[in-house]
Amino acid sequence: MNYFIQFLTYFRIFIAPVIFFLITAFNSYEWALFLFILASISDYYDGFLARKYKLESIIGEVIDPIADKILTMFLILALSIELSSIFVGIIGGMILAREFWVAALRDFNARQKTPESTKVTFLAKFKTSIQFITICFYLIGLGLKSSFILFISNFFLFFALIITLQTGVSYTIASFKR
Repeated sequence: MNYFIQFLTYFRIFIAPVIFFLITAFNSYEWALFLFILASISDYYDGFLARKYKLESIIGEVIDPIADKILTMFLILALSIELSSIFVGIIGGMILAREFWVAALRDFNARQKTPESTKVTFLAKFKTSIQFITICFYLIGLGLKSSFILFISNFFLFFALIITLQTGVSYTIASFKR
């Protein structure tokens, strides 16, 4: 079971560039959406199974959020390119900057022996869910060639940015509170 849980995490890392190419090189939005949904589901199940079978590990705690960041990064880049959207690019860039900042905070807190300052919160899990839902909406909009769905997706992306920045601020305050 441990290997299966690890596979689910690594699946997100390795499928991200595949999805990127499906979107940007082949305009295969349906396949990209299908693989992205599988990757999103794997995010839930790797943690669920690790907790259920008491197979949580330090490497899992480190790699799981990185896998999410890699998947998000490739999709934001692909959507920015495919949509030729400055909006998606700048909002996506801000989301990615927060992700890198929080990764740096986690490293800092690990070195300070205060990892609880950046322990994953419910809001951070919600943030990841909103980001993934937003990406799904963009892929559905591209697949259906629906300007309306793409327009609505922009609102979801902005909402994802607000939550993303809020969690980044919370982690920053907790890290430097001492």
